[in-house]
Amino acid sequence: MDHSRAPVLEALQEFRRRGDVVYGPPGHKQGRGADPRVAEIVGLDVFRSDVLSLNGLDDRRQSQGVLSQAQELMADAVGAEHAFFSTCGSSLSVKTAMLSVAGPGEKLLLSRNAHKSVISAVVVNGVEPIWVHPKFDGERHLAHPPEPDDVRRRLQEHPDAKGMLLITPTDWGTCADIAGVARACHDFDVPLIVDEAWGAHLPFHPRLPAWGMDADADLVVTSVHKMGGAIEQSSVFHLQYDRVDPEVLKQREDLLGTTSASTLVYATLDGWRRQMVEHGHDLLEAALRRAERIRAAAADLPGLRPMGAEVVEEGFAAAFDPLKIVIDVRELGISGMQASEWLRAHRHVDVGGSDTCRISASLTHADDDETEKVLLDALRALVDGAGSIETQPPVRLPRPPALELEQAMLPREAFFAPVEHVPAERAAGRISAEMISPYPPGVPVVAPGEVITDEILDYLRSGVEHGMLIPDAADPTVKTLRVVARD
Repeated sequence: MDHSRAPVLEALQEFRRRGDVVYGPPGHKQGRGADPRVAEIVGLDVFRSDVLSLNGLDDRRQSQGVLSQAQELMADAVGAEHAFFSTCGSSLSVKTAMLSVAGPGEKLLLSRNAHKSVISAVVVNGVEPIWVHPKFDGERHLAHPPEPDDVRRRLQEHPDAKGMLLITPTDWGTCADIAGVARACHDFDVPLIVDEAWGAHLPFHPRLPAWGMDADADLVVTSVHKMGGAIEQSSVFHLQYDRVDPEVLKQREDLLGTTSASTLVYATLDGWRRQMVEHGHDLLEAALRRAERIRAAAADLPGLRPMGAEVVEEGFAAAFDPLKIVIDVRELGISGMQASEWLRAHRHVDVGGSDTCRISASLTHADDDETEKVLLDALRALVDGAGSIETQPPVRLPRPPALELEQAMLPREAFFAPVEHVPAERAAGRISAEMISPYPPGVPVVAPGEVITDEILDYLRSGVEHGMLIPDAADPTVKTLRVVARD
């Protein structure tokens, strides 16, 4: 296919050339009604590019096929049979993907280290989750993706399961053996969905971990805004084989998706695909070399421990995305959360993620010599300044087995059940009616239907005292918890 084309961008350029005057949404009328104070900050071109697809980019009948051409080019670029754009972010795309495989009351295997959007989908879709627990790394206190044997064992225990949802890469860059998990699923003739939100760049360089489509996954969801070059909420479904019907996927997306799709998202997805096909290898090669330099320089700084290929050599992950600069800061006597706050306040550097143990900085093709220097200078300053950071109460981390909570009710049943709020001191042994997800990365420590334990409460309460953010709990201080009411 001709990847020099960018159908959405070309249609937007033609719309502007024609000078169409629109008498429908959006109400700002391509910026005519935008407050100049807003345009001064976000730019007038944001409004000029905000055009509906119907009677805008395309005509009423969509006879030009602007969007369908762009999606066909995307599928061709990454080796998929079909690609569908979504402007609602991968949080909604994952819900759609799950609903395309399993309906209410049906079983679906799920990695328990899933983002809260997956747990939300379980509640919304009404599927019965069959948890496949991740591989816990006790020393790093990290959850890595489950292994093929774990998936095969759960499928043997639940032969009526409709498929599997696998999360890879994780927020910290560790990757699953997608091909092995796909073989396990296909041996039971069920599809493998991959939530590859952090992996949009993977198809475009051979030194990066395996891309889901190349590793025989059936349906892959990517968030192009995370590691690619499209704006926020840019998501793509990639589909191959016949285990997931493309017609069903489109209908489920239509059921959950917006009817006011953003041309800004479509246009930037289209342009990023063209950029990657034409220049992606060289751009990512430069990024990979940059990551090697940064990781080596960070390793030479006292108190910093960057994570790299050793996590694969030690058998915790099948691969590791080297563009994730994950650095353990515990030897500095501080937490990753403290390091993140210090870097923002003192160096104006915003890292991508942080938790009790580490910080994470994502490198992409957009980084250059200047951003490399800024990051390394900031890390050096952190090492020098760590001693001045005020001591906070320690976070009492749970033992890895303590994270495998008992599922006493289906998540949907617990979420919609009669509830009561109880003091944290009386919450142990009760069934949670809410998600409790430290952010980032937003993986629920407690999901609806799970039995709350003293060890998990101790972790969450000490985390909040230290400065952990828990935005989805009814009481973010975790002084009280929302639990299923007793008869």
